[in-house]
Amino acid sequence: MNPVLPANMVDAPLPPALPQGVLRLHDWGVIRASGADAASFLHGQLTQDVLHLDEAHARLAGYCSAKGRLLASFVMWRRGPEEILLACSADLLPVVLKRLSMFVLRAKCKLADASAEWPLWGLAGDAAGAAPAGGWARSTSGAADLLRLPDAVVDGRAVPRALQAGGAAPAGSTLEADAWRWLEVHSGVARITAATVEQFVPQMVNLELVGGVNFQKGCYPGQEVVARSQYRGTLKRRGTLVEAAVALQPAQEVFHSADPDQPAGMVVLAGAWAGRHAALVELKLAALDGGSLHAGAADGPLLTPAALPYAMPAEAP
Repeated sequence: MNPVLPANMVDAPLPPALPQGVLRLHDWGVIRASGADAASFLHGQLTQDVLHLDEAHARLAGYCSAKGRLLASFVMWRRGPEEILLACSADLLPVVLKRLSMFVLRAKCKLADASAEWPLWGLAGDAAGAAPAGGWARSTSGAADLLRLPDAVVDGRAVPRALQAGGAAPAGSTLEADAWRWLEVHSGVARITAATVEQFVPQMVNLELVGGVNFQKGCYPGQEVVARSQYRGTLKRRGTLVEAAVALQPAQEVFHSADPDQPAGMVVLAGAWAGRHAALVELKLAALDGGSLHAGAADGPLLTPAALPYAMPAEAP
């Protein structure tokens, strides 16, 4: 797969080797939903169809405020008829768990922090070889669950990625946390952290393009706003991959040279490998028509747009 770069994007030189290995994901956590109504409860709260989630696949989902802004993003999977696990950023897990619990009411669903019981590992490259083939596929290996994540596509080279939940530490060389985040960025799949809570409608970070929004499933908090953005052509911002010569951070503002007084976007997730920095940035579409992008201020470090591993839809003018 070799995405075609728009005319104003540059295919920057990359290191000859790409990251691979194993990393304990201390910045991720797990929420367990259990009980006869676990699936129906989550179905009414998340952007994804939970009722038809089978045990052979994981799915991506968002959790929105009433205004349609993302409070969290999840990788979720089913472990039997009455148990669903949801992996998310650890720094927002307690608040999200408390908020979800407020709406359980009489539903037969118990929510709990299962992070200690289900430690998460990121596997990249050869280390992900045991993961099942196919998008978001799930398999079991002893006491562990293996979830196939979208590949990170860099310069036409695809790096397989997987998430292991539970079980013994997987075999493989040690992968640096920043390198794993660099691969996350290059997969084009956004992960909401505490720094970016309520900053984005799902489409602003391309969540529906990577399978995180189901538009036929019915109501959930913020559903009207999300649907309106999708069908009325009101979306003017999207997730964009950028490269830089300096480290970037989630929630860092991005500026455009033609409009130095107000930010044109915000960093969603960032990482680095072999001295190269990359970020997924929520950005005004108009900022890609010309001029230059900069981190932190209009005269800040230059950001170079790069290709995402999937096609972007044509937005209404």
